[in-house]
Amino acid sequence: MNNHFVSRTVLAAILCAQALASSAAQRPDDPIPVGPQVKVGKLANGLTYYIMHNARPEHKLELRLIVKAGSALEDEDQQGLAHFTEHMAFNGSTHFKRNELFSYLESIGVKNGADLNAYTSFDETVYMLPIPTDRTENVATGFQVLEDWAHGLTLNPADIDKERNVVLEELRLNKGAGDRISKVTMPKIFNGSRYAERLPIGKEEILRSFKPEAIQRFYRDWYRPDLMAVVAVGDIEPAEAERLIKQHFSHIANPPHERPRQYAQIPQRQATEALVVTDKEAGGNSLLIRYPVRQVTITETWRSYREKVVRGLFEGMLGERLRELAQQSDPPFLAGASGVGKLTPRYESYTVRAALGPRGAVPAIAALVQENERARKFGFAAPELEIVKKNLLRSFDRAYNERDKTDSDTYVAEYMRNFLTGESLPGLEAEYRMMHELVPSITLDEVNAYARHAIPADAAKLVIYTGVDRAAEPAPQGAQLLAAVAAAEKAHVAARNEKAVAAHLMDAPPQAGNIVAESVDQALGTTQLTLSNGVKVVLKPTDFNNDQVLMSATRYGGQGLFDDKDISNARYANAIVENMGIKDMAPLDVNKVLAGKAASLHTSLGAYTDNVGGAAGASDVETMLQMAWLRFNGVRRDETLYKSFIGKQMEFARNREGQPAALFGDTVQSTLYGNHPRAPRALKPDEVAQLSLDRSIDIYRERFSSAKGMTFFIVGSFDLKTIKPLVATYLGSLPTPDLPLAYRDTGLRPVRGVVKREVHSGAEDKSTVSLYFTGPAQFSVLDEMRLSALMEVMNLRVFDVLRQQMGLIYGGGMQGSMTPIPYGHYSIAATLPTGPQNVDKVLAATFVEIDKIKRDGPDPADLDKVKLNWTQTYRKSLRENSFWLGGLQSALTEGTDPHVLVDFEKYIAGITPEDVKAAAQRYFNTENYVQVVLYPEKKDAGVIAASGSASVSKAD
Repeated sequence: MNNHFVSRTVLAAILCAQALASSAAQRPDDPIPVGPQVKVGKLANGLTYYIMHNARPEHKLELRLIVKAGSALEDEDQQGLAHFTEHMAFNGSTHFKRNELFSYLESIGVKNGADLNAYTSFDETVYMLPIPTDRTENVATGFQVLEDWAHGLTLNPADIDKERNVVLEELRLNKGAGDRISKVTMPKIFNGSRYAERLPIGKEEILRSFKPEAIQRFYRDWYRPDLMAVVAVGDIEPAEAERLIKQHFSHIANPPHERPRQYAQIPQRQATEALVVTDKEAGGNSLLIRYPVRQVTITETWRSYREKVVRGLFEGMLGERLRELAQQSDPPFLAGASGVGKLTPRYESYTVRAALGPRGAVPAIAALVQENERARKFGFAAPELEIVKKNLLRSFDRAYNERDKTDSDTYVAEYMRNFLTGESLPGLEAEYRMMHELVPSITLDEVNAYARHAIPADAAKLVIYTGVDRAAEPAPQGAQLLAAVAAAEKAHVAARNEKAVAAHLMDAPPQAGNIVAESVDQALGTTQLTLSNGVKVVLKPTDFNNDQVLMSATRYGGQGLFDDKDISNARYANAIVENMGIKDMAPLDVNKVLAGKAASLHTSLGAYTDNVGGAAGASDVETMLQMAWLRFNGVRRDETLYKSFIGKQMEFARNREGQPAALFGDTVQSTLYGNHPRAPRALKPDEVAQLSLDRSIDIYRERFSSAKGMTFFIVGSFDLKTIKPLVATYLGSLPTPDLPLAYRDTGLRPVRGVVKREVHSGAEDKSTVSLYFTGPAQFSVLDEMRLSALMEVMNLRVFDVLRQQMGLIYGGGMQGSMTPIPYGHYSIAATLPTGPQNVDKVLAATFVEIDKIKRDGPDPADLDKVKLNWTQTYRKSLRENSFWLGGLQSALTEGTDPHVLVDFEKYIAGITPEDVKAAAQRYFNTENYVQVVLYPEKKDAGVIAASGSASVSKAD
């Protein structure tokens, strides 16, 4: 069997080589060469660079600086300083003083957070900088910014001290049950290696007190060209990008006495052991079985590429089996997964994991281990393999079809992975040909052989249970987990019997309707059809993508048409129906029928609308329309799947009860709406238990047994002549019996006056300030834009004052909305996480900024930044199907002129500082707002949620 397996490996490698080049076949262990789509170079100082011209989106260049240095390299006195260095990259460098970089980038349309960002991990730090290329000086400055990050940080002691509070607020923001549990589990997961001792956020005491020399030493030691890469992908000539890289980076020298860049080793586990960690604030119970780690090869070869494909097919089939187990009426787990995963860039391991339900860990262990053993012993069936092969090839077909319409950041991510993990870069065209040669050649025997050696047997493993600390439901002991694993490994398993599934969604098309009226809007590029059943369809063919068609439909109706006693069933009706499948097929059977197709369809009941949403590849539009037809033509009733769905919802509801953020969010909504039954909130466990399958089905049928009043919008890569008969057949034949076509105002209104409330929950020393300003408003597109401009300007002020100047927050901000349904009204929400001792300061500073903008209006420079970013975003959106779909549908539901979509720049240009000042005076009514503040748990507080530190039990 081994010789047979190896021979097929060699054969597949030869096929790969033939697909990539017409020259002689490569050897299986040769690295895969880089394709012509990207230029990969290396400067004399060791810096690597990647350059690619890509005009999607146009006038935009994606720049990245990647440093192979992260928290794992920190000395004892530097814990947290790799991440702190990332912060300081935006707070003082050779060419930009503190805060100047943010201000400059905003002035050219680059938005902090949404565009400009960075991250630090164990082994790398990455800086992300998108630059508009419509002005040459922007591009030159962009490369100057990268150079400053690479070797020009000033790391001024005064600037460091100003940034300490911001980083400490980020640390505070991450505290909670997840952080407490991780600090217990990480040492075991990394088996005592350095990774467990060097979490990127670092240690609070070091962040508060480190000397500037410590961070300067880290920067000096590890920010050096031989550990760096620059990526430049976008609307720029490659020769110009290369010139700028050489200009800005060739002169940077490596330090004279380089510290060796070594990667932390993860020791092999010598014995099976278990760990149990519980916390009163945990978000649920979970199980992890981690088998022995193994080092991975950094350079991808023909052989390793092929093995990766085989692995993907194996994991796809096993994943389907685990999803089937999770859909039982009393499932052993809520969700499960098995496969090989990266632990670090240089280590991976086979893992088994599950989100646990009410049955707990032991049944989950039995099901997961035995399903893995079944796959290892008996392998898979040919139909299973064909399904995952079809899906894999369809995904490559779509990527290939979109090769000239792919955004630059997709390619950037690929080049980052090449530098950090050695992922190959053959190029999409070559990889497409390679996959179509390789995938058909992979046999069931080969995948089953992979299963036999990939799924560990009798190996030392780590079993971890994490969960909610409930006195009434004690967690399992480590010895119980180990005994359950041992028993499951010894249990008898039998081969599966694969059941046959239908070959098609529909045996035959329905009796087609007719197109009875047609009109064209040249300005919008749309064609509106009226069908014989009264349904309307708006078609907008585009060339924005080559393999994407999006669809939506809407009409007035929604949850508001049902009584208060039915509101829970109304909110869950569509999810319940969808989880039972289509026609006579369960969801997993539908997935099998749809193998090799890219099509999806969902229905939903909004508060005041009935909605349909769909997506398809260009060749799968008929399948999407068939799914829409079937959704209007009956409901599949399945008690087993209903019980499975309700069981999951019940567990989710129970798990969120102990979470401070959940209690806080519920309190905000109940305070804002005065405990109105229609206020948006999650259901409690007893409310989930009261859901009714039959009533939910009845509600669904009341709204989705008729398509009367529906207007469907279809946008994307289709031909009008080809799609019209399909639309007439499937949408023109939908049933349209009479039903109510207006929404009902249920009287949901925010409270009036100034209402303040405190919530005391959670063990950590952290708070969140929530402010809501609400009120009636005459809706218009221009007024909505003025409100949005106010929010954008306020967020610039919040960032500058509360974060950069005062160090009171790490993240947070404001957002606003306006709608005419069910009455004209607006809402402004401010969410500002901070420390309990800073709540009053945050509130005072926020209201100072509100008063300033009401009195003085915005700084014109700030408004110009907002308008420029909006203009650039709008120009990009004009080439996106989702923008047109959402805009056309919103115009219908809001009763506005859809031609605003082509005139939007005029609206942007027309917004003045006086408009924003007037909006501030109108919408920031300081005599009418809701203020809710989350504080840590206080024993004598009126609102308390149980919380506590992680508790641990072990068994070796």
